[in-house]
Amino acid sequence: MKAIGSNIIIDKIKEAPVSKTGGGLLLTESQRQDVRYKKAKVVNCGDLVNGIKEGDVIFYDKHAGHKVEIDNNAYYVIRLQDVVIVL
Repeated sequence: MKAIGSNIIIDKIKEAPVSKTGGGLLLTESQRQDVRYKKAKVVNCGDLVNGIKEGDVIFYDKHAGHKVEIDNNAYYVIRLQDVVIVL
């Protein structure tokens, strides 16, 4: 599987399903409206992508990209402009 142009294929990293607020309330991931960015591992980068390589962990806009299923595995395709941080 190979990304084309400025596209990046990622595998989302599962976050903890429950988090605790400062006041002690437990919130599920769907209730966490304040989190705008998600964490993912880069599977493959297109030939126009600079500064990101396979295996990097990134943060990207949670509303970006679309899902692709290959061999019963779910991957997501995002654009370079949707990446905000490379760890």
